[in-house]
Amino acid sequence: MPKSFHQKLKLLYLMEAFQKKSDEEHPLKVIDLISHLKSYGITAERKTIYDDIETLRLFGMDIVNRREQPSGFFLASRTFESAELKFLVDAVQSSRFITQKKSRQLIQKLEGLTSEHEARKLQRQVFANSCVKTRNESIYYNIDQIHGAISRNRQITFQYYEWTVYKEMRLKRNGDRYRVSPWELIWKNENYYLIGWDERNGIVKHYRVDRMIKTLIEKESRNGEEAFRDFDISKFAAQTFGMFGGREEAVRLVFENQFIGVVLDRFGRDVMIHRQDEKHFAIMIRVNVSGQFFGWLAGLGPGVVVTSPENVRKEYIDFLEKSLYNYKKSKEAE
Repeated sequence: MPKSFHQKLKLLYLMEAFQKKSDEEHPLKVIDLISHLKSYGITAERKTIYDDIETLRLFGMDIVNRREQPSGFFLASRTFESAELKFLVDAVQSSRFITQKKSRQLIQKLEGLTSEHEARKLQRQVFANSCVKTRNESIYYNIDQIHGAISRNRQITFQYYEWTVYKEMRLKRNGDRYRVSPWELIWKNENYYLIGWDERNGIVKHYRVDRMIKTLIEKESRNGEEAFRDFDISKFAAQTFGMFGGREEAVRLVFENQFIGVVLDRFGRDVMIHRQDEKHFAIMIRVNVSGQFFGWLAGLGPGVVVTSPENVRKEYIDFLEKSLYNYKKSKEAE
């Protein structure tokens, strides 16, 4: 490649040096920058380096000249600060719906947004945790297809699987394709969910994105616009326990005061709190009544009581009695 062409790239290589090799703890001296350019076959003098740094500053790069030791020039601000990148790395590493392979690829891309020195700190932060990761490598493709269908107002079809007790994937509906009008994507309980209009049953349903395979965008336009016109995604997430279905009912719950934080975390700060007495408060909330809802209540122990409606009270009592019976039965068998 002609030497003159290399010279035209000088500013770009200097920009690269500041982005990849410099930070506050590792400033670059002019001699370092000259050496960096020389590795690309570009000659430069000290005066032209100073001029080029000023040009990069005018372009918008926050290049600072550090006088104290270690002295030199470094890029003082970036699109993402180190703390922000550490947060993103943690989120990627702990996300169950991202495969191990995709997690490594994403983290490598995040490392490219800071200096080589800070990237090594991010690498030390990454650890082999015990988080259960999905094995479905097509989840990125699914998300891309869903976003594409939403933007184009199209339906999608896909196959949906579940796990057997033999740890094998089994297609539901004998492999028949699901047809859904996609409207929302939600990250809940460490998983990604598609919220859409089920074309087969004519109702709003949700699906684990990591359990979808062979997702296709269809030519038919979406249905369910009326159902989603005033759809409150945060309210849906709050009232759907464990993202399991169930019939929706208005339920009155009485809590001990110590559980106010649990209630606000679960239902949000807009939930109406009614003072019951000095030690208790009550709420009226619409929830999807299911085993997961009863399990959540059971986890709070005697600190919460279902007071109405009566049919839900009886269902919860039956849930507790069956759970207790199973323990008594296993104890008798010993």
